Amino acid sequence: MPGKMNVFNILFSFHMSLAVGDPSVEKHQVARRSTFVSIVLNAVLMSLQIAIGVIAHSQALVADGVHSLADLISDFVVLLANRHSGAKPDADHNYGHSRYETVASLFLGGLLIAVGVGMLWRAGTRLAHLDDIPAVHMSAFVVAAVVLVSKESLFRYMLREAHRVRSAMLVANAWHARSDAASSLVVALGILGSLAGVRLLDPIAAAIVGFMVARMGWVFGWEALQDLSDRALDEASADDVRAHLMATPGVRDVHELRTRKMGDFALVDAHILVDPGISVSEGHYIAESARIRVLKDHRVLDALIHVDPENDALARPPVNLPPRAQIVSEIEAAFAAHQMKPLAINLHYLSTGLDVEVTLPPATDAGHDAEAFALVESLDLTDLKQKLGARSLRVARALTSVEASAPTRV
Repeated sequence: MPGKMNVFNILFSFHMSLAVGDPSVEKHQVARRSTFVSIVLNAVLMSLQIAIGVIAHSQALVADGVHSLADLISDFVVLLANRHSGAKPDADHNYGHSRYETVASLFLGGLLIAVGVGMLWRAGTRLAHLDDIPAVHMSAFVVAAVVLVSKESLFRYMLREAHRVRSAMLVANAWHARSDAASSLVVALGILGSLAGVRLLDPIAAAIVGFMVARMGWVFGWEALQDLSDRALDEASADDVRAHLMATPGVRDVHELRTRKMGDFALVDAHILVDPGISVSEGHYIAESARIRVLKDHRVLDALIHVDPENDALARPPVNLPPRAQIVSEIEAAFAAHQMKPLAINLHYLSTGLDVEVTLPPATDAGHDAEAFALVESLDLTDLKQKLGARSLRVARALTSVEASAPTRV
């Protein structure tokens, strides 16, 4: 035991030096600590179960020992997945390595199914040769009782830690420990019945353990397969993400919200509706504000926010309108005929049509201003609007800029 604790301390020396306030760091610390506890306990119990099971002629106890061996292997798989899932994003995995945990859960499911089927086969073989089964010794029941208490205690410890750091993989591993406790209960009852003279109960208990292990493996494997197939967040979690987006100032509506699981986290894609008359930079600011709000949710790993001036899930996209270069060329040519050059041209592409806003330079004096407006009025804006295919065309004069210096304070 001291040797194992030394290895434990060495492996944890680096992680404990990191910032404890980081939830992901804390989750990996808890995963390592709880898994090492499980490894030490399963190693001891497995050795005890198989050794005493063989000596005491209890197939059920041996089967439970093989189950503990499978637990031991699965614990090492969890450790390996925990180590790699915490790696930062790289060129091959742009979103990080969180799905390593899901792959580990899938592997665990397959392992448990294989172990369970093997137990069922062995129990069936022994039932077919029941007369050759020797009597079970009392020591098998004592060991089964010790294992039952130990694994139930391990389950309660691991589940508490998993809920504290909100880790789906650790919750699955904790319930794996509970299934171990349940199988140990069946084994204890089978051994007790065999000691009472019903020798049939020991191999039946072994078969029940095999079925429980196989079923648990199927559940874990199926859940992992669903997550690897880009399963979305549950409806309640998705509603929370939508609420975060809608609470952002400037967001009028949210549509095309999509999520997909990435290990214990989720990736979010969403379209937000903003005022169609705002600038690109303001729209970007609103989108970044919405993204920051969503990332405060501990379930969200990353979010991609698309800005829409209207609900493109309902409206027809304005792809048939002329491009900016063509519009600017037409406007500049129209105003150049009157020796005028627009200061700015703003375009609003909407499903209902094109809105054009032309801003002229500020007037240098009152006389020039009146002359300029007379020239604008002489333009045939209706003809220009039709040529552009615009729904509306507005022309405005920019105000003269005034710079003010704030007094210096001593």
